[in-house]
Amino acid sequence: MLDVRTLRTDLDGVTAALARRGDESLDADVVKAAAMDAEMRRLAAERDQLRGRVNTLSKEVGALFREGRRDEAEGLQAESRSLGDREKELDAQADAVAAELRSLLLVIPNVPHPEAPDGAGDADNPVLQCGGPDPAGYGAAQRVPHWDIGADLGILDTERATKLSGAMFSLLRGAGATLSRALTQYGLDRNADEFVEIRPPSLVTSETLTATGQLPKFADDAYHLERDDLWAIPTGEVPLTSMHRDEVLAESDLPLRYMTATPCYRREAGSAGRDTRGMLRSHEFDKVEILAFSTPEQAPAMFEELLNRALDGIRDLGLSWRTVDICVGDLGQSHHRSIDIEVYAPGADAWLEVSSVSWFSDYQARRANIRYKGDGGGGTHLVHTLNGSALAVPRVWAAILESNRNDDGTVNVPEPLRPYMRGITRLG
Repeated sequence: MLDVRTLRTDLDGVTAALARRGDESLDADVVKAAAMDAEMRRLAAERDQLRGRVNTLSKEVGALFREGRRDEAEGLQAESRSLGDREKELDAQADAVAAELRSLLLVIPNVPHPEAPDGAGDADNPVLQCGGPDPAGYGAAQRVPHWDIGADLGILDTERATKLSGAMFSLLRGAGATLSRALTQYGLDRNADEFVEIRPPSLVTSETLTATGQLPKFADDAYHLERDDLWAIPTGEVPLTSMHRDEVLAESDLPLRYMTATPCYRREAGSAGRDTRGMLRSHEFDKVEILAFSTPEQAPAMFEELLNRALDGIRDLGLSWRTVDICVGDLGQSHHRSIDIEVYAPGADAWLEVSSVSWFSDYQARRANIRYKGDGGGGTHLVHTLNGSALAVPRVWAAILESNRNDDGTVNVPEPLRPYMRGITRLG
C-alpha cells in the first residue's frame, strides 16, 4: 500500500500520479485517507498529552500521600481517573480511525512508474518488440485450434475434465501430460543458476493473500475454503512474497531470488464467455514463477533481468512472440510497472499472454512489512518486490501444438523440451 507519509508531504503529487490511472474515485479516496491520517494523529497527540498528565498526577499523588496530605491526594486521584477514562476513549478512537485508514489504503492502487505509458486499457498497450516466425506465415496445418488438435491426438480430454470438475478445467493424457510436465521443468531449469527453488503450500492465510494485493479487492476471483479460512493460491507470487513477511533482511543478502512451480487457482469471475475453449483460460493451471526482493537501487536492473529471463525461455521454444508495455489504465492494483510477453497461437488466431513481469516498488513490502537493514547501520528500509511468470504452462502448451503441427496432424516437440519427454520427439 502507499506510504501514508507521502500523503502528508506530497498529497498533490500522489493524486496527480494516480490520476494517470483514469479512475476518478481515487482522488476522493486519497484526500479522505489524508484527512483520516490527520485525525488519527490529532487523537493520538491528545491521548499522549493526557497520558503524560496522568503520569505526572500519579507522581504527585504518591508524594502527597507520603506527606500525609490525604485529602489533596484523593482529589488528584479523582482527576487522574477522569483523565484516564478520557485517555482510553481517545486511544480507542485513534485505533478505530487507524483501522479504517488501513482498510482504505488497502484498496488504493500503487503509483505508476513515470515510464509506464499512458492509456485507458489493454487496447492502448504499445508493442515493444516482436520476434520468432512471422504470424502471417503459418499455413493451413497450423491454423487448427489446439482443442481440436489435442482431441484428435488423444492428449486433451475436455469432456472428462468437465465431468470431474465442471467447465474451464483441463485433463491431459499421455504425451500431453508429459509435455506439460516438460514445460514446467524447462522453466525451472532455465533459472536454476541464480534462483532458489521453493515448493510452498498451495493453501495460504488471508494475511498472506492480502500482502500481495489479492485481498480485499480480488476476493471474488479467489477460491476460499471457509471451514479453515484458507485460500487456494492464484499464483506462486503469493506465498513467495510472504516468505519474509515481518522480517528484516540484511542489505548484503539482496537481491534475493526465488522460483517456484505451483498449481494456480482462479475463479475468473470477471471473464465469463471469454476464451473458455481449450486451455486459454482455466480455473486451475500450472505456472513457473520467478521473484526477487531488492533494494530500490537494484530494482530497475532486476526488472530487466526477470524480463530477459522470461523472454529467453519463450524465444528458445521457437514461438512467435512480442512484448507489450502495460499502460497505466491496465496496470494491476499493486503494479508500479509491468511488461507482458505474448505468443501467437495460429490456430486460435490470437496473441496469448504467457508472462507478466512486474515491479511493485515498496507497495507489497509495506503491506507485508518486509524490510532490510543497511550495511552501514542506521534504520531499516522497505524492500522492493518484483516477479515474473517464467512460464505459464497451458497457453505455451496450446501455442506449441498449433505452431508445430505438421500436414499429417502430428506435432513436433521443440528441441529444448525433448530431454524431458522420455524420448518423444513428435506427438501423434
